[in-house]
Amino acid sequence: MHCVSTNQTNRMNDLLYQIGVTLLPGIGDISGKKFVQYCGSAEAIFKETRKSLEKISGMREASIEAICKPKEYLKRAEEEIAFMEKNDIRPLFFLDSDYPRRLLQCDDGPMMLYYKGKANLNANRMVAIVGTRNITEYGKENCNQLVEDLKDDNVLIVSGLAYGVDTCAHKASLKNNIPTVGVMGSGMQQVYPAPNKKTATEMIEQGGGILTECISGTQPDRENFPRRNRIIAGMADAVVVIESAMKGGSLITADLANSYNRDVFAYPGRVLDIYSQGCNYLIRTNRAHLMESVLNLRYIMRWDAEAKTEKQTALFREFTDEEKLIMDCFGANAVINLDDIIVKTELPTTKIAAILLTLEFDGVLMALPGKRYQKC
Repeated sequence: MHCVSTNQTNRMNDLLYQIGVTLLPGIGDISGKKFVQYCGSAEAIFKETRKSLEKISGMREASIEAICKPKEYLKRAEEEIAFMEKNDIRPLFFLDSDYPRRLLQCDDGPMMLYYKGKANLNANRMVAIVGTRNITEYGKENCNQLVEDLKDDNVLIVSGLAYGVDTCAHKASLKNNIPTVGVMGSGMQQVYPAPNKKTATEMIEQGGGILTECISGTQPDRENFPRRNRIIAGMADAVVVIESAMKGGSLITADLANSYNRDVFAYPGRVLDIYSQGCNYLIRTNRAHLMESVLNLRYIMRWDAEAKTEKQTALFREFTDEEKLIMDCFGANAVINLDDIIVKTELPTTKIAAILLTLEFDGVLMALPGKRYQKC
């Protein structure tokens, strides 16, 4: 007879309602996260009375009906839990500690993710590599060389498991023993395209993984892939476009990355080459940094500065107690999010802002896009 701990039972109960919320009609990622935070938990939404639900701003009638008669949605959630247990899939709700924290900076980040793998989705350095499905020899050369050059930079490489550049990036990562995660536009019941199933298996076995926001049974329909691209863009610190025509998912990913204050890089190509036109456009319109080699990436991302010994100001400066509290938040990380500092220090936000500004002036920290701070 198996004994189930109270904590495990509570976790399963929470998960049931967390998945259930994502299935409700009329509730998307933005509104769903707001409703969960307003009510206090996913379960609390289902416990609200109709009268209370009607008072919540943005709550639609279709959603209220579904919440008041939730049997269908909770039954489907139970089925999903059984599928996850059978296939060693880990759920990541947006309030979980191991949810990709960079996606919390994106308003439209998924409420729930399903993950199969071992890679740390909150790795210190995350690079997304994207591009056309019709990769050329020029694109392969650049992609393979970039990944090879990144093998000593302690990065996690993210891509979309599609044909072309995605496949090249994943396979090059495997070859160079770099963990790599594929973000899918379907449920975990299948890898799409099918020929990449072997690659996906190797990615999991070598410390990477596969990730999706889609529940099992979701087919790789066309509309799922632009949505998938926001996860790729949001999870990364930098997005590198290897090759792209003037239309396609890569330019969507680049636009999303820019909207999330991520750094975008693109390899230039000959003006008449179809699959260089998108990259040339990004560079020409200042939507991407010029990418010639990994040196461009390291310079813009200030990885070279991270690798050097801390400045003398940081080494010999005596910190106040409150400054030390903030510096201790970094731990082994070189970069940390402002929200993490607020939670860990429990200092007033205005006080934290003043201390961070002082540390910036003294050359101890540097402010990065997306409310992040980096040790100098």
